Amino acid sequence: MNQFYPEIEPYNYFLLDVGHDHQIYVEECGNPDGQPVLFIHGGPGGGCSSNDRRFFDPDVYRIILFDQRGCGRSLPHGSLDFNETQYLVNDIEKIRQKLAIDNWHIFGGSWGSTLSLVYAENHPESVLSLVLRGIFLGRPEDTIWTFSSGGAIRIFPDYWQEYLNALPKSNQSPSIKIAYDLMVGDDKPLAMKVARAWSKWEIRCCTLKPNDEFVNAATNDESCWTLARHEAHYMVNDCFLSPNEILENSHRIKNIPTTIVHGRYDIVCPFDNAWLLHQALPNSKLIVSETAGHASIEDETKHHLINATQQMSKINNSQ
Repeated sequence: MNQFYPEIEPYNYFLLDVGHDHQIYVEECGNPDGQPVLFIHGGPGGGCSSNDRRFFDPDVYRIILFDQRGCGRSLPHGSLDFNETQYLVNDIEKIRQKLAIDNWHIFGGSWGSTLSLVYAENHPESVLSLVLRGIFLGRPEDTIWTFSSGGAIRIFPDYWQEYLNALPKSNQSPSIKIAYDLMVGDDKPLAMKVARAWSKWEIRCCTLKPNDEFVNAATNDESCWTLARHEAHYMVNDCFLSPNEILENSHRIKNIPTTIVHGRYDIVCPFDNAWLLHQALPNSKLIVSETAGHASIEDETKHHLINATQQMSKINNSQ
């Protein structure tokens, strides 16, 4: 099995002013003269981690990571103002222009796959290749699956009950809107309680095998505050996408080499997301992690992703 590349530190990092009082954190790692690759994190609201640098050979790649608006090291922390999908797409283009990159590889997982696809469909000329993991198409049925009346709660009803127990008794219903209103309301202790419960519910569902270390690392108060509130903000607004936007616009990226990696037992983003995307992109390569759920740190998925980045470097050399 492929393992992470050794830990590395950025050789450059900065805050980029993207307007509307938002400054986004950007860092560069690896080889300054290498092939540029942009890592797009999940959530929305997840932020990047040091392990996200390690999917890429630092001798081959100029590795670029950024924290999306309002999360991670971006400022102001937790801001949902002017925080929509198209703003994030525009931010990515501003990063590319700031770094004077003509075109680059894109690597994104979960919500990061959503944003990668929307960005590529808007700027296909800027994308050399796509490596996507844990596909989330951003349709209403995809949000309902995990956070409302969908199938996930039938698989983990005990975890779901713990989430419901965090809601006021008058609001114990599986409504994303109710949770969102509580998390952006004036009662900050209650908002934090709901955000913790929301995040813990999702993160516990991410791995095929229970992984307490993974759950604990992803559910500290700062992470929960942005993950839960950002996700609910996007979900109540249909991810700021038109109905079935990604699949309907897939013809725009049909010629971009695309590798899709998806866990067979992904409860957060069911496998049909990846299957439908693969059908819409017949030239794409679909790799199924047969022993994994949603998380990128699961051994088989990690192996496939690192193998995909190794293959990705040959795309640029062949053009």
